[in-house]
Amino acid sequence: MTSFFIAAFLLLVLVLVLLLRPFLFPGKTQATSRRQMNAAIYREELDKLEAERVAGLINSADYEISHAEMRQRLFQDTNEEDDQSRLGSTKKTAISLCIFIVLLSSGLYFSLGDVYRVAQKNNEKPITQENVEKMVSEFALKMEKDPGNLKGWAMLARSYRILGRNEDAAKAYARAGNFVDTDPQLLADYADVLASNANGSFAGKPLLLINQALKLDPNNLMALWLSGTASFSAANYKAAVQTWEKLAAQLPPNSDESRAIEGSIAEARSKGGLAAKAPVVISSKGISGQVELSNELKSNVKPGDVVMVIARQVGERMPVAVLRVPAGQFPMQFVLNDSLAMNPSAPLSKLSEASIEVRISRTGMAKPEAGDLISAVKTVKVGSENIQLLIDQVRQ
Repeated sequence: MTSFFIAAFLLLVLVLVLLLRPFLFPGKTQATSRRQMNAAIYREELDKLEAERVAGLINSADYEISHAEMRQRLFQDTNEEDDQSRLGSTKKTAISLCIFIVLLSSGLYFSLGDVYRVAQKNNEKPITQENVEKMVSEFALKMEKDPGNLKGWAMLARSYRILGRNEDAAKAYARAGNFVDTDPQLLADYADVLASNANGSFAGKPLLLINQALKLDPNNLMALWLSGTASFSAANYKAAVQTWEKLAAQLPPNSDESRAIEGSIAEARSKGGLAAKAPVVISSKGISGQVELSNELKSNVKPGDVVMVIARQVGERMPVAVLRVPAGQFPMQFVLNDSLAMNPSAPLSKLSEASIEVRISRTGMAKPEAGDLISAVKTVKVGSENIQLLIDQVRQ
């Protein structure tokens, strides 16, 4: 905390020196007085009057009258006490500004800033299992005083579940009442807790909760996994395979989760004597070429960025095939084929032509974001080779 205040003080001193430099180091040039200014103005007017007389624009009589009037006004204006412009006391001004700036900045910081939070954060201890247990226990005591807060009971149940306290989690879910009945994820979590407490048995209420969750959301991942597991435990291997295949279709290809569920499906097929799923024949027909990055945008590519080469059916928004690779050296070669299909039933090889583009993303997300580096969209025939794509735009 002391180091923070030292840094803040030094910055404040620097700002004050820059702001008060004119007062601390005043210029040596003396300001022009009002008497001098008046004299200069009248001198210029007299010169103009003389020029008009020489040019014959006024006669001698008018010249003498005007000349006399100017001399009189000049005498009156320059006879007054001089009021040379000068700054007030620079010392008083500098001191006043220092006090004002210090008070203003301190007041704003302590009223709007986070000085106390900074101090508190420095004094915080790392979060431990014991601290988490204590917070959950305090939350439980709070919920006992507010038994009608169904949402709070659901939150407490999930906290217990994360801590592995399934008995307490089941009780909290029960007290959450009908708040759980409309949330498929909470229903699936509740079923998982009850099945764990019953040594893996889904008979009775756990299965009812799973079916209720799937009725609300047929694609809920947790509910699908538990439903397949329930069928597998009941030796209904065909139902387990069908449910898990529906789950597998929603998982990212080649991910750890996808490989795990494929292993479970293979085990269910083996135990149920079910025929293995016919392998998908991948066509070699695709699109290949090279991606180049413009020199102007090379400095925009950061470690961890993802290059995505995307193929779509012409006129459609949904991708047919997507190649994702970490950003590296350019130019880079790419190949799009059916192994990268987003939907195996609608592979790239079935199209006669496709629109393709390249995008470099910070997050690797499918949805384009501002700041992504992109290429122009090209329409090419499927089967084309040596396609050249240039990344030369920044998405706004």
